[in-house]
Amino acid sequence: MSNTQRFDTQRLYDLLPDIYRIRDAEQGEPLKAVLSAIAQQIAVLDENLDQLYEDQFIETCADWVVPYLGDLIGYRSLHGVTTTLSSPRAEVANTIGYRRRKGTASVLAQLAQDVTGWEATVVEFFQHLGTTQFLNHIRPQHTQTPDLRRWQSLERINTPFDCLAHTLDVRRIESQQGRYNIPNIGVFLWRLQGYRMVQGVARAIAADGRYTFNPLGLDAPLFNQPQIHQSQPISELTQAEPKDFTAPLSRRELYTELEARREAIATAQPISQTYFQDSSADVFQVFLDQPTAVKPEDLQICDLSDWRRPQAPIQAAIDPVLGRLTLPLGVLPQRVAVTYTYGFSHAMGGGSYDRSTSVLPLLQRPVTWQVGVSQTKPAVADQIFASVSEAIAAWNSQPPGSNGIIAILDNGTYSEAFPSISLTAGSQLLIVAADWLEVDHPDLPGQMQRLPGSLVPVGLRPHLQGDLTVQHPVEPQTTALGQLILSGLLVEGGLAIAEGNLGSLHIADCTFRGTILADANPQLALHLTQSICRAITLSEQVPQLQISNSIVEGAIATNTDTTLQTSTLFGSTTVRSLEASNSILVGKAIATRRQKGCVRFCYLPIDSQVAQRYRCQPELALTQRATQLQLSAFTLLSAAERNAIQARLTPLFTSTRYGDPGYAQLSRRCAPEIRQGADDEAEMGAFHDLYQPQREMNLRVRLDEYLRFGLEAGIFYVT
Repeated sequence: MSNTQRFDTQRLYDLLPDIYRIRDAEQGEPLKAVLSAIAQQIAVLDENLDQLYEDQFIETCADWVVPYLGDLIGYRSLHGVTTTLSSPRAEVANTIGYRRRKGTASVLAQLAQDVTGWEATVVEFFQHLGTTQFLNHIRPQHTQTPDLRRWQSLERINTPFDCLAHTLDVRRIESQQGRYNIPNIGVFLWRLQGYRMVQGVARAIAADGRYTFNPLGLDAPLFNQPQIHQSQPISELTQAEPKDFTAPLSRRELYTELEARREAIATAQPISQTYFQDSSADVFQVFLDQPTAVKPEDLQICDLSDWRRPQAPIQAAIDPVLGRLTLPLGVLPQRVAVTYTYGFSHAMGGGSYDRSTSVLPLLQRPVTWQVGVSQTKPAVADQIFASVSEAIAAWNSQPPGSNGIIAILDNGTYSEAFPSISLTAGSQLLIVAADWLEVDHPDLPGQMQRLPGSLVPVGLRPHLQGDLTVQHPVEPQTTALGQLILSGLLVEGGLAIAEGNLGSLHIADCTFRGTILADANPQLALHLTQSICRAITLSEQVPQLQISNSIVEGAIATNTDTTLQTSTLFGSTTVRSLEASNSILVGKAIATRRQKGCVRFCYLPIDSQVAQRYRCQPELALTQRATQLQLSAFTLLSAAERNAIQARLTPLFTSTRYGDPGYAQLSRRCAPEIRQGADDEAEMGAFHDLYQPQREMNLRVRLDEYLRFGLEAGIFYVT
């Protein structure tokens, strides 16, 4: 119904004769009030009728209607594992189109991407079998013996982009052992996500022109930022190239492009632009004391494992595999900034991902004080500071009960001796990596102003090189407690909480390479969410510790009631009581009070001393084996059998070194009891919320439905 046909209160009132409206006005409009209630119900009815019409179309229907529309065309629903896959609207809308191309490689690749949410491509392995050429259909590019002069085909052997001919492999592809056979189809998935860092400060390894892209000085590969993959037509997916996927960069690919670029410039020929396009979309950029990036033709790609140095006219040498950068001898700029993409499994720790869902709900109280910190923006008195120390000092002078924000506005490195953060009764401080928007000033045309609380926590990951300390003096005459919230920070040092009366400390989306320490704070609640830290040591007078969706590398030592949810702990754990779910505790866990708490759907060493365990590994597997042998307890199993079961169920990780893209990611060789051992059959540990087993299960359901008769499919994880 159009707006002109809406029966709102005034329209209904105007339909009444004038005499009734006059009498109604004399009596205080009671009739109009009745019509207002009627109009509200008519509006509800109008909205319901509009929605009934929209529910007939998959593009506009409500989410609950999607499965019913899918049922009309025989759509088989899947497990909604993530927010992007919870509603199969797009898949239902495309089902008929998919079925028209059923069995083709292009639709299988599109299905894999739609169902899993990961980048995907499909390879028909029978196309790469070494066969005798048919004279009526000669394939010159399909040679049995590879040409050693073609480096691309050699570098891509056993990858999704392998174009060489292979001998027959009769092993089953479903077991991921065999590949090259007539009925085999390979589905390749890229699980790692790429996170863009814009003008982060490179870490100087020595004062002689040697740097790493990683601000902590770690060797970490640079990743490609796909240019067209998300909008690529379905028909082109089977012809995908490495540039279309989020994956580690290749030295040879970049070297060849830059050499061809220099040659094209010298001969005035068109420049081939794949990874470097003279824009912010370049796979990486280098800034040497200048606001503009070094031109790609002035960069050199090479192996910097020996830290070799470039020579003029080259301005910088880059190793994308190690994430290293070197400058010519004698060139020592004041600031070396780099823009690049790094890879990781999930949005966790200090990162440049979108943190709006975790930051914006924290802004419930009116903001009374807010400042920004930036090394690139001009300083503004009492508003924008050049250092974190100045901002902390300004906060420490605020009165009790203040609600403040320190927003770090860039990806700079702040190497300072940070003053202690002082929190008074009833005060709350948020230190966050976020942009602070400028809006038009309502009273001064042409001028801009910054509104307190207007934050955009996206694309920033500042690096704080130093230790943070917090103090909250005891104030016996008040019950109001101070709160500190940290979000989006990469802190190379640790965090120390002095003895006092701090109310809560919430660490969200942060990385601490040092230890989190807390002295006696009898009312402190420490929350660690989606963060990575080295170790945690708390006084016995800290009553509460909560860890969720996080990774702790070292030991946790405290006499505190601890709650653990979907986290991975590599070190030992010593607490007062433990309530844990869907987590991995690699080291031995000890709870001094074992009458309290419960450990469920977790992995922890069999000799751990905790409260009652429920479906935990390896105890569950040992008990089930003892039951099969009709033994009363798993301790009656032979030592050899117990050791074999425990060894099989030990968690295996892609990497346990912080800085690697696959850090803390469960290996494909890890036991299914770990990879699918959570209460919802997802994996245990910090990456539980990725629901990788469910994504793979959904993909297998779709492959069974769309795969051509006689073909078999295997799923391969590239990252």
